[in-house]
Amino acid sequence: MQNPLKLIKNGVITENPTFGLVLGMCPTLAVTTSAENGIGMGLAATAVLMGSNVAVSAIRKFIPDEIRIPAFIVVIAGFVTVVQLLISGYAPALNKSLGIFIPLIVVNCIILARAEAFAFKNGVLDSLFDGVGMGLGFTLSLTVIGAIRELLGNGTVFGTTILPPTFYQPALLVILAPGGFITLGILMGLFRNYQMKKNAAAAGGAPEAAVDGWKELDACGGCALKNLCGGGNAAVVCAKAQPAREEKEAGK
Repeated sequence: MQNPLKLIKNGVITENPTFGLVLGMCPTLAVTTSAENGIGMGLAATAVLMGSNVAVSAIRKFIPDEIRIPAFIVVIAGFVTVVQLLISGYAPALNKSLGIFIPLIVVNCIILARAEAFAFKNGVLDSLFDGVGMGLGFTLSLTVIGAIRELLGNGTVFGTTILPPTFYQPALLVILAPGGFITLGILMGLFRNYQMKKNAAAAGGAPEAAVDGWKELDACGGCALKNLCGGGNAAVVCAKAQPAREEKEAGK
């Protein structure tokens, strides 16, 4: 079993699904007009992520590879149905606000990606904590985006007035569609800048480890593309692994 805290940190910070992996952009841009919508959608997706990850991991040995994607969708759809019924019963206002985006969780690429890339290959407990981490990362991202857009667009956060209209004129553009792209772009840039500085600091004097014939820098551990490139695979060569690749090719 992997370290639970490391799995959670990976989803919240290292491979944040919104700012790091750039997944789930449809609900991220569409429902984050308020902090309440953001946290509501995030928690709904988290519940589905946890349930589907556990279910997929538990039955992974019985699912043929040829039909695994349809099987994932059926499992996810079951959990989405339960979550939607609970929200409509206990939070009808939130259900009305989120609308079609709750049932669309079925095809949310974050949930499908974790089922395919992690739950189908790991144990139940590891898959549970992976779902918790990715779900919390998604929830945090949506809540922050929603809070910023609500604050600048309405002067409120969670419905509480923060910037009184007596001295602040709400910027309606922020709660419209362009505001979603602008807010997401700024936050994504800040996140990437943080990751670059962190990786650069980690790379200073960091030892190198051989991975499949390539050299992987320790700094690759904070890269969202590591799962794709393996730290320098020929398929996707990360900028941090490029010098090692050039050195290897020059020695041929």
